[in-house]
Amino acid sequence: MLNIRRFQTTTALLLTLGMGAGAIAPLATPTPVVAQTQIQFTDVSSSHWASQFIASLAQRNVIAGFPDGSFRPDEPVTRAQYAAMVRKAFNQSSIRSGTSFVDVPANFWATSAIDEAYRMGFLSGYPNNVFQPNQNIPRAQVLVSLANGLDYQASTVTSANFYSDAGAIPNYAVRSIAAATEQRLVVNYPNLEVLRPNQTATRADVAAFIYQALASRNQVAAVPSPYIVQVQTATTAQSTLSSGTRIPVTYADGDRIVLLPDETLPLTLQVADAVTDSRGQVLIPRNSEVVGELRPATSSSGAGSQFVAQTLVLENGRRVNIQAQSGVITTTETIRRGASIGEIFAGAVLGSGASAAIGSVTGDEELQTWEVLTGTVAGALGGLVLGRERVEVISVNPSTDLALTVSQSVALSN
Repeated sequence: MLNIRRFQTTTALLLTLGMGAGAIAPLATPTPVVAQTQIQFTDVSSSHWASQFIASLAQRNVIAGFPDGSFRPDEPVTRAQYAAMVRKAFNQSSIRSGTSFVDVPANFWATSAIDEAYRMGFLSGYPNNVFQPNQNIPRAQVLVSLANGLDYQASTVTSANFYSDAGAIPNYAVRSIAAATEQRLVVNYPNLEVLRPNQTATRADVAAFIYQALASRNQVAAVPSPYIVQVQTATTAQSTLSSGTRIPVTYADGDRIVLLPDETLPLTLQVADAVTDSRGQVLIPRNSEVVGELRPATSSSGAGSQFVAQTLVLENGRRVNIQAQSGVITTTETIRRGASIGEIFAGAVLGSGASAAIGSVTGDEELQTWEVLTGTVAGALGGLVLGRERVEVISVNPSTDLALTVSQSVALSN
């Protein structure tokens, strides 16, 4: 009996911020020195402006204090220390290859953290391939890092004008800080309208910024604070995804999807690149999800399969009903008795119907160990196996076949 298992994908975020040995006192240590219930640092009272951010992260083992029970919220954070925090806080795919900075030796305590933060897009170096790991990191750099690493785009750069000291924001940082502001990553104490972009970020600042970044992705619960900057602009209040808009997508779990012509297969895709309108406003952030299914369909080229979107899941967790479809995919492969499945379907994900049909033709026991997507097949499976000598399947290349076109406009409200 063919053993078909449901393909399941789970994701986890490792919320543990830490520093390497030999660094200036870390934001997090490998072993928390404070009990994980009712955590209270000796120098962070309940009335401290950042107490909720610090306590919430500490209770989740994201940060820890020093051996004397203190947190030292006003101490500065270096670029190397911040890189280590980013590595532990965010579990994201690399968007670029690593690099070797001339001032970060291989045996430096934070070398691997700096490399990972660079690969994920959170940090970059200076000219001449310099990183300056021991330089204190300014508040503006932290906010730019988080906005860039999470691929947040500003609907308008005027969001940065909310701050009374907006003129002090470095030119390179204006758009990213506008994006960070719109995503509510900015926490300003004691004055909401004073950003202090070039001031060194403190441990409390970094804890607040990182917590808000995690909250923006629904990785942690939002905490109430009067110091979180919230802006509303005319362009972000209401946006519309127009009919005819193209949505580029990817599929994270396989290079190909193989299913029977009569098979319906539930599927979740990821948005490959941010979708923007004519003003440059981001309508759908990169890495949002599109939930739908591959269904039997026909076109002028013949019978095939088509992805039909049903729900758009934005990065903030909001779900929007959507009507969008791919083209009809008619690329087929014929699997004959005696074929080597491992060679044919390397890197592929099979629908359960296709897996059963292929197994009945080839008798390949390797299929018993494959993970497959559970689908439904119209009619009798036996009718799709051609004389029990061969079976015809649809072969879908997600990177080229599944780009979606919106068929009905939908309002996207912030």
